[in-house]
Amino acid sequence: MCLKNISKMNSQKTWILCCFFNFLIACVFGLLMRFMYLFPLDFLNYSFLLHAHSHVAMLGWVYLIVYVLVVHFFIPKEKSQKPIYNRLFWLTEFSVIGMMIAFPIQGYALFSIIFSTMHILLSYVFCRLIWKDCLRDKSPSQRLLLASILFMILSTFGVWCLGPAVSTLGKQSAFYQIAIQFFLHFQFNGWFILAILALFLKQFQGKIDEVKFNKFYFLMVIATLLTVCFPVRWFIENDVLSYINGLGILLQLGAFICFYKMLKPQITHFKKTLDKTTKIVYGLALCSLFLKVGIQLLTIFPNLAEVSHQIRNFVIGFIHLTTLGIITGFLFGILLQNKMLSANSSILKIGMKCFISGYILTEVLLFLQGWFFFFGKGSIPGYFQSILIFSILLVLGLILIMTSLRNKKQEPISR
Repeated sequence: MCLKNISKMNSQKTWILCCFFNFLIACVFGLLMRFMYLFPLDFLNYSFLLHAHSHVAMLGWVYLIVYVLVVHFFIPKEKSQKPIYNRLFWLTEFSVIGMMIAFPIQGYALFSIIFSTMHILLSYVFCRLIWKDCLRDKSPSQRLLLASILFMILSTFGVWCLGPAVSTLGKQSAFYQIAIQFFLHFQFNGWFILAILALFLKQFQGKIDEVKFNKFYFLMVIATLLTVCFPVRWFIENDVLSYINGLGILLQLGAFICFYKMLKPQITHFKKTLDKTTKIVYGLALCSLFLKVGIQLLTIFPNLAEVSHQIRNFVIGFIHLTTLGIITGFLFGILLQNKMLSANSSILKIGMKCFISGYILTEVLLFLQGWFFFFGKGSIPGYFQSILIFSILLVLGLILIMTSLRNKKQEPISR
């Protein structure tokens, strides 16, 4: 293997380690928040820590690991080796570290806003590079990726509205809250979900049925646009928004039925190429995806739609279902399938078991406590102690996965 390829592999391994470091810090922030329910820490502000946790998880883990995988799978080798990609990665990581430090100290204030804005501007550079350097094969996976990039750009319009919203109507205004929800909706359901589905499709070697893909693509894009009405409905009393959201949810269901039919002919062969650990991780991601669609279907009913955002446990559970179950599940599966994580490592297998156990146990507890509140049963005995212990499993799992990555010998990585 030539020195240039070895250098690129080392660089890629460093990128992945950096992403996992960000993920670990985000999980530690989450663990601290759960610790503070039992043992208040006067020197830490819970709200500031929450901002740090969410920003580092979204922009330090999900955004950057998607960056790594998109460059690996969608950019031709000769273009992906251009220095701009390495410089852009580390500039983006610098902005994440800035948020990592600034948010716990000051919350939303001068320095945290500077670093958050820097991240958005760098993401525009990334979009421009992908649009310019991406393979021009018009494959289903590429079309899905480019749609996700457009949704990412669209989501940032919500951020640019925050300043005018604060200066004119204040932080408690519907305008301000809708701008935040606009950003979050199109980040998660547009940019992140479509990007990981594009990466997932890229793992299938056989030809994708174009007709079935076109149906999925059209329904998914329209559903993503329509379902933004759900969070908007929290702040604007208008039944029309509920009907539009209901239509969007049904279209989303139709989209994933098309997605399944599209991949069905290849599923058996695809599963045969995977080791046991990768199958489990992909299975977790798909189950989480189906559960998300099912939960969204329930919000068609007005009383359930109302409590879905009023009960905090449901909100946190749903966010974690999306980030830890769907997005991280697919990302872990892709990393394992392509030998970027070593599925043969005993340390990694233990780490994955710890992480998955922590995810499932915290999700069950969050939703169970949410239903207790819904039925007026109060708190589950030992709830805060239990969720703290289960959260430790997430942190422990990530530490073990990172340890296995540091000890991993270089292997040829498929492209």
